[in-house]
Amino acid sequence: MSNTISATSNSKNNSFVPILIIAGLFFIFGFVTWINGALIPFMKTINELTTAQSLLVASASYISFVVMALPASYILTKIGYRKGMSLGLFVMAIGALVFIPAAEARTYWVFLAGIFIQGLGMTLLQTASNPYITILGPIESAAKRIAIMGIANKVAGALGSLIFGAILLSGIDEIKDKLNVVDQAEKTRLLNVMADSVVIPYVIMAVILAVLGILIRRAPLPHVEAEPIEEAKEGETSKTSIFQFPHLWLGVLTLFVYVGVEVIAGDTIIAYGISLGFPAADAKFFTTFTLLAMVFTYALGIFLIPKYINQAFALKASAVLGIVFTFGIVFTSGYISILFVAALGIANALVWPAVWPLTLKGLGKFTKTASALLIMAISGGAIIPPLYGKFVDGTKADLVTNGISEAAAAAQAATNGYWILLPCYLIILYYAFAGHKLGLKKG
Repeated sequence: MSNTISATSNSKNNSFVPILIIAGLFFIFGFVTWINGALIPFMKTINELTTAQSLLVASASYISFVVMALPASYILTKIGYRKGMSLGLFVMAIGALVFIPAAEARTYWVFLAGIFIQGLGMTLLQTASNPYITILGPIESAAKRIAIMGIANKVAGALGSLIFGAILLSGIDEIKDKLNVVDQAEKTRLLNVMADSVVIPYVIMAVILAVLGILIRRAPLPHVEAEPIEEAKEGETSKTSIFQFPHLWLGVLTLFVYVGVEVIAGDTIIAYGISLGFPAADAKFFTTFTLLAMVFTYALGIFLIPKYINQAFALKASAVLGIVFTFGIVFTSGYISILFVAALGIANALVWPAVWPLTLKGLGKFTKTASALLIMAISGGAIIPPLYGKFVDGTKADLVTNGISEAAAAAQAATNGYWILLPCYLIILYYAFAGHKLGLKKG
């Protein structure tokens, strides 16, 4: 008997276990992605890097999504979703093992190679699991399933940041102080000892990823395929190219700007708080506010979609809230402005879950390729936040030139920088109202 199921024939009974398994994979995404926050200061210290050089940790991860997304689509076409997920886990395990020679040599480019390889595996895993969870059940409730994945992702991210922060950054301030006063031989010894602390965590990670790779191959995951494209009526030409789906390309753009605003909301809020005069001891918790807002909204989405609202409405509401909160950030001050930045977590949470099913609808055999394009859109997180930073730096320089104090200029520039969010949310709003319908048959 065939184990192939379609989106329309799926049921709660045969999708519950697969949903749990895929949620586990999303947990892995979040864990591996969010530990970069701890890796960046760690790498900066042990490799004696500048700030810009240390941020290549994030770049190595994001670049992999662009490099690997289309090859991942080809691989999935050949081997299917389940084997693709398994292969992605094994590739991530290999990347984790690269940290061993990197730590022994204390060579930054080798660390970056390990991060990049992990990113390749994660890209394959994401390219498989996102469309899989989308078409595992009815397309109308896909956003609900992806919201569950989002909760797993963000909870894992919080745990990963805490665990690796405790392991890698414990005592880092004391070590930095020692490095300023010891001779070169002692300095080298201290840095080598510190570098070695990364070995055991990454060996454990590699073992866990490899075991999961084996288990996924044996897991009760049904073979699923997207619903076929409707047969062309007489006199019509059936679609033969991915370029014949305008709603897909607009969906890629929407996801690109979404990832950018999500990263801005999570990664700039601490620096923003400090620029407004909050002590670092207080500001370090601000990212948690954004994260909690996202988790709350994910849970709300699970309850509301599709029983009370559809995913298109969820996207409309998200875009409108994003626009409202953007105005709230720039037209208020102090702690209220900080809370509006954190509230972006509410506006952002359901965008990813809604855009995926709206974009993949009606693509049939082009689903895997479309998924790869959507994964490539994650690169928005590498491009839009630096634009925010450049805008802030430029505005601050202009304000200081005009006689405003350094502190006041920093606060005002950081606030005004959030205007970059407005065009992003307008793009999301257009896709929610009209963009996701372009090129699709009415019915």
